[in-house]
Amino acid sequence: MIISIMAGGPECFWPDLTWYKEKTDLWVGVDRGVWSLLEKGIEPKYGFGDFDSVSEGEYEKIEQMLQEINLYSSEKDETDLEIAFKWAMGQKPREIHILGATGGRMDHFLGNIQLLQKESVLPHHGDMDIYIVDRQNIITVKTAGSYEVTALKDKKYLSLLPVNAEVTGITLSGFKYPLDDASLEMGSTLCISNELISESGNVSFEKGILMVIRSSD
Repeated sequence: MIISIMAGGPECFWPDLTWYKEKTDLWVGVDRGVWSLLEKGIEPKYGFGDFDSVSEGEYEKIEQMLQEINLYSSEKDETDLEIAFKWAMGQKPREIHILGATGGRMDHFLGNIQLLQKESVLPHHGDMDIYIVDRQNIITVKTAGSYEVTALKDKKYLSLLPVNAEVTGITLSGFKYPLDDASLEMGSTLCISNELISESGNVSFEKGILMVIRSSD
């Protein structure tokens, strides 16, 4: 199952929704993201949030259209997106795609990125693929292992950023800038803006956690 979650970020940062309309098995809206989906002709099955960013009339329409609304107080210990994300993980899908989670407020953007790095989430990266996607980037997190990387026509660049203090045993094959048993410390830009030189390559590392970002110019 593929779950797509639409958060409330600015539409100008959204990716093209064509692929998601075709591939998504279950749509989830978060706060303003519910209304945004309805405006695009997509009916999410579930909605999460305090809905303080929609009008009274919009919320009435949301109530009519959705199968289930999970309404929360605006004063809580988790963001609306975190609540929706935890619920989505509990459904044990093959993939989770989080849209509308970049742009706008930097605190929300950084918090959304860190959702992928939580201790409770990290063990699940081997069971499911979790992505934050916008118009220019696809962001995910990987724990130690070996991963095949396939070329994406509209995402030329691949960058690796260490999530913890040091990632070791990094080997890159099939890339413009290969590596063999390298180490990457927090703050290093060594693995920024690499490129595949064929249709696929391999990223492997022995210890640590990497954020993987596929980007276009």
